[in-house]
Amino acid sequence: MSEKDQELQSLDELAAEGDEIDFDAAEASFDEIEALRVERDEYRDKFMRALADTENLRKRAERDRREAEDYGGSKLARDMLPVYDNMRRALQSAAEAEQDVNKALLEGVELTMRELISVFKKHGIDPITPEVGDKFDPKLHQAMFEAPLPDTKAGDIIQVAAEGFMLHDRLLRPAQVGVSSTPAS
Repeated sequence: MSEKDQELQSLDELAAEGDEIDFDAAEASFDEIEALRVERDEYRDKFMRALADTENLRKRAERDRREAEDYGGSKLARDMLPVYDNMRRALQSAAEAEQDVNKALLEGVELTMRELISVFKKHGIDPITPEVGDKFDPKLHQAMFEAPLPDTKAGDIIQVAAEGFMLHDRLLRPAQVGVSSTPAS
């Protein structure tokens, strides 16, 4: 037989080879491939979920770090507010006659007060300074009392007892005010 004849097989021989294929083994291979695909898809899903969880954790950690940086000192700042209040009262209570006698003392208190205000500003602590006649805002002010006062509208501030303070965008302490309760006429 020539080489050419060996390469060419008859249709009968090819059909006989087809009859020899084990369809059960082929079907088992297809089932195994399908099982591997399902397992691959499950692992891909788990991987994508773990990746999303890691990204969320990173974002949450960054947000927590920023908040700790901005608001971590809020307890100390809140504890320093009475010092501010006492120094302001000391400066306001000094009578003009006492100012000459205690000039050096008052100057020291004023310098200390300016330094305290400077430190507050440096750390994002801003005063809330309402004026008499301003409208009462429950988000920024705490009503210490209500009183009817002629020539005012209900809800107007009639007295400022203490300044309030904001730490960045959070209320550290509301301003303490007296509010008019004069009914509308």
